[in-house]
Amino acid sequence: MLRLTVSTEEYLMIGDDIKIVFLGGSKNHTRVMLDIPKDINVARSKVIEAQTTDPEEKKKLAHYYAVPELPEKYRKKKNHS
Repeated sequence: MLRLTVSTEEYLMIGDDIKIVFLGGSKNHTRVMLDIPKDINVARSKVIEAQTTDPEEKKKLAHYYAVPELPEKYRKKKNHS
């Protein structure tokens, strides 16, 4: 698992033909644009969870949680001039 902090309009390239662009957002929402070939299937986690009816299979699904506050060493220093 790779965890990154990105700026608005920054993008990631996966291989030669997949681009993920971060468009910004608010505290609880992030907008991304996916430039992906049509033959690649993309599904939101909520859809996958809704389609999974077996309780044992649901337990196996990955869950990720936002970090509520970054540790001090990762925060940007404010310039007080």
